Amino acid sequence: MKLALIICTYQRPDAIMRLMKTVQNQSVKPYQILIIDGSQDDFTGLRFRESKIENLHYHKVPEEHRGLTRQRNYGVQRVDKEINVVAFLDDDVLLEADYFEQILNTYHEHPDALAVGGYITNEVEWNKSTDANSGFCMDGYCRSLGSRHKLRNKLGLAPDVPPGHMPAFGHGYSVSFLPPSGKTYPVQQLMGGVASYRASVFKNHIFSSYFEGYGLYEDADFSLRLARTGKLYINTAARLEHHHDPSGRPNYYKYGKMVVRNGWYVWHVVNPQPTLKAILKWYAITKLLIAIRLSNVITGPDRSAALKESIGRIAGLCSLLFNAPRP
Repeated sequence: MKLALIICTYQRPDAIMRLMKTVQNQSVKPYQILIIDGSQDDFTGLRFRESKIENLHYHKVPEEHRGLTRQRNYGVQRVDKEINVVAFLDDDVLLEADYFEQILNTYHEHPDALAVGGYITNEVEWNKSTDANSGFCMDGYCRSLGSRHKLRNKLGLAPDVPPGHMPAFGHGYSVSFLPPSGKTYPVQQLMGGVASYRASVFKNHIFSSYFEGYGLYEDADFSLRLARTGKLYINTAARLEHHHDPSGRPNYYKYGKMVVRNGWYVWHVVNPQPTLKAILKWYAITKLLIAIRLSNVITGPDRSAALKESIGRIAGLCSLLFNAPRP
């Protein structure tokens, strides 16, 4: 199978250089590499425009194509016709040497797969255990729970579906709740910055133009819509690290507002007509998360950021009363 890699980037020349070193060290290399640059400066372009990396194509997008979802669609349109799998990576990840090999193996082992996601290893600490008191346990591994999930458990608001699936009331366990077991798990959601798709998917699907700019949850929207039509998997043996680069991120107020509004949007992708019980649960969890974030104004290390994000979340919640987004 031939794999194309698309990296959408914005103002992160150093991060993407580190990523490209791990791409060049892969046991199975991409047949085509597309760097889709939305930067407002030319520092990334200077490094890649004349690059000698085999099969690499650098594109500086015009203003009308800037933004994560637009850049992804721009990249897809430039994939070679003979490509079988299109992989996306955030520009601030680092791959283990067999990442693409593991991704392609999953498509061979699961011929029904429309999409396969990779597994981030450095964001959650897991321990081999079956002791439920350790927190969240799955397949012989346990991880601790943060305050938000502990409170949700006590209030009867915990997710009632496996990680990577969307409950009727939204707010499910993210794919970070899948253990480092080396197994492949069926899911409804992928993280867009560590995802791959059969090239044929893009004959009928594009990334939604609703998610402009930073595009928070655009990956959830795309994968949830795709899950209506076929199978999605995460292979926890396709390993990589995510080193969050602060460059190119939105301000905290805008981020907080997006968390609520975009969260509402993707919830309605799965559940366009939620029951009253589901609606009440969604609002209860959203308000609980706002309260927890507000508490960080007093107890957190970055009080200013916590305050700005909390105000953004409150503004996003209030905006739903008169301008709720709909898929």
